[in-house]
Amino acid sequence: MNKNTITGLFLIGLVLTVFAVLNQPSKEEVAAKERKIELAAKEKKTKKVKAVPTEKKAAANTGNDTPIAKEIKAVLPVQKAETFRIENKELIIDLNSKGGQVEAVYLKNYLSYYSKYVKKNKEALCLFKTGDATNQLVLPLGEKTIYTSNYFCKATKVSKNALTFEMQIDENRSIEYKYSIGDKGFDLNYDVKLIGFNDAALKHVQLNWKTSLRKTERLFSEQRRVSTVCYDQVKDGFTYLSETSGEFTNPSDDINWIAYKQSYFSAILKPKVAFSRTNGLIGIKVYKDGEAKQKTHLKDYVSNLGLNFNSGASSSMVWSFVPNDYNVLKSYDSDYDAILNYGWGVFRWINLYAVQPIFNVIISSGLGVGWAILVLTIILKLILMPVQWKMFLSSVKMKILKPEIDELNAKFPNKDDAMKKQVEMMALYKESGASPLAGCVPMLIQMPILLAVFRFFPATFGLRQQGFLWAEDLSSYDSILDFGFNVWPYGDHVSLFTLLMSATTLLYTFMNSGNVQQPTQPGMPNMKVIMYVFPLMMIFFFNNYSAGLSYYYFISTLVSILIMVVIKQFFVNEDKLKLKMASRKATASANPKVKKKSRFKRS
Repeated sequence: MNKNTITGLFLIGLVLTVFAVLNQPSKEEVAAKERKIELAAKEKKTKKVKAVPTEKKAAANTGNDTPIAKEIKAVLPVQKAETFRIENKELIIDLNSKGGQVEAVYLKNYLSYYSKYVKKNKEALCLFKTGDATNQLVLPLGEKTIYTSNYFCKATKVSKNALTFEMQIDENRSIEYKYSIGDKGFDLNYDVKLIGFNDAALKHVQLNWKTSLRKTERLFSEQRRVSTVCYDQVKDGFTYLSETSGEFTNPSDDINWIAYKQSYFSAILKPKVAFSRTNGLIGIKVYKDGEAKQKTHLKDYVSNLGLNFNSGASSSMVWSFVPNDYNVLKSYDSDYDAILNYGWGVFRWINLYAVQPIFNVIISSGLGVGWAILVLTIILKLILMPVQWKMFLSSVKMKILKPEIDELNAKFPNKDDAMKKQVEMMALYKESGASPLAGCVPMLIQMPILLAVFRFFPATFGLRQQGFLWAEDLSSYDSILDFGFNVWPYGDHVSLFTLLMSATTLLYTFMNSGNVQQPTQPGMPNMKVIMYVFPLMMIFFFNNYSAGLSYYYFISTLVSILIMVVIKQFFVNEDKLKLKMASRKATASANPKVKKKSRFKRS
């Protein structure tokens, strides 16, 4: 392996490192966060306006986040908030009569990490529950504003999977909410009808949706890191807010749908007619140290969305509380799968059209996830075997030329002779049929796949809570030893797959270290040192990453070593190659004016 090839390896490590820290907040994100703090301060002042008196439990569900003008108060007696439950095979949904709101959502067929591995019970996974969410209408009427979370509803039609609320605003105006779900599926139908409101009022109605999603996975920091708001705009397409910092923005276009996303589950709201961008606001808030929600919730998701009403003053929406499973999201035919962080550009294409289909076929055969990753790795390495053969061949050629290259370095030790040395080296490469780029280019071909799987495995729902060997959950880290305290910068546990990945990378490096050229100029980095430092750095970078990802890299490197041994033993004879290169060089020296005929001119 020549110097350029090693440089390629180092660049791969550098890119992986950049990927791990790429999402540091930018100046724009910091500025957006500061604007959010200012907005929150203003909201705190406006919330001094009194709402309809109610019990403390009901008051916790108000959650107004929008600056208010003068509020219209319903002249109603003190009432109690009631909770109603509708459910099907997949969902349990609690609805509250105060504001007619979705109070809590549970997914029956999934468990949180805490429930499955710590508490070891069958409690349905909770996306959010009482006090975590608000979905209210904001109706401006002249200088006054109605916030429906402050009004009580009457349940008029109640069944196992449907519920109708009626909310009386005053003597002439009321609102009807209809919630319904099918016998199965992840969808909640949500219909709103305004009665007694004029057309002018209907044009400015907004849905204020706020939710604080709860922790569901083992590695809280990683789950929080990938949580954000995603939305699809009519003309401007799909976009999302920062995953690593708080951000508030105004949509640039009408919105087809909006998703509150965490690592493996999402709440997606899609209207029948696109939400209006007018006075729209979409934001996400991160928690500071010491905040009450910091240890239990991921982030606060907030949106103000303009509703469009038909001639009957009604608006229809569908809430989907779904796992972030590619096949489930793709089944909606609404580009919901865009929320999966499979990388951008060519990396996403590789995952969607190569890695994902192969992985699905393997899983459908009945193999467990751990074995499926093994088979996937072998398939990808076999596909890339010609590339690895080319790399190894180039490495052997450079190894054969190393004594002559060392002679040239000794012949031209001074910087002033750099040009002469370069000319003679290029002549040496040409005469012998070797090229330093021949090993680097194949490395660059493999690089997109290497980086694509860096995104694929952590984002793949199929790894969630799937055990393999000592790893109880391939979507999280595999710990064989918990310290009980944090050791910076390593962590509070020992991940065995990470150690194995680092060990095989170190072995692969050792097997190729003999081909590395030492720096001949002062100040040049020692490539051997860099080669050996990179595998050690992996131990720190990957200790908290998905065990499935570390397992893949471990198997991939191990297969690369085996392929290299097979190629060396059965496909490339170093002695014969050395004689062939010497013969070619002798021919070139004897006929310096003879040029190789271009392939394009051959008949």
